[in-house]
Amino acid sequence: MNPLTKNSFMFSMFSKLILFLLLGLLSAGICFAQSDAKDLPESLRENLAKRRISEEEKEYTELIKRSEEAAKISEELSKSFEEHNKLSIEDQKKLEKLEKVVKRIRRDLGAEDDDEKEKENKPSTMMNTLNTIKEKTSNLLSELKKTSRHSISVVAVESSNAIIRLVRILRFNKN
Repeated sequence: MNPLTKNSFMFSMFSKLILFLLLGLLSAGICFAQSDAKDLPESLRENLAKRRISEEEKEYTELIKRSEEAAKISEELSKSFEEHNKLSIEDQKKLEKLEKVVKRIRRDLGAEDDDEKEKENKPSTMMNTLNTIKEKTSNLLSELKKTSRHSISVVAVESSNAIIRLVRILRFNKN
């Protein structure tokens, strides 16, 4: 073995050992810090709980705002298609934005990508597809407004998955 290669190998092994030890110390420190959280004064625990509640309320408000944005975009797309009988380049950008917004909603709900194939029939025309998207975004918004920040709605997750599938149909299949 070349001496330079041997030194490089030794340095690599040494750096891995150091990294492993640092990770061990870090994880031990985190475990120790978590056990101390129970020993905090009650006023501090109350402040932390209030902060957590405030953050949850803020996240819920943002979720509602995103679903309102999705409903608005779907309404604009339907209206634009009714007027022009086609989707413009700007409408295609709105479709992309709608997909991103709904993906974010789905992620915020704690859901992941839906690998299932479309169970229901695909709408026959572009107008039907847009109307279905508009209906489903409206349903998503109303479902999210019915839930609390503590609950996860299966209906909302299913609606978001259906919206994403329909948007992809429009974006890539061009009925």
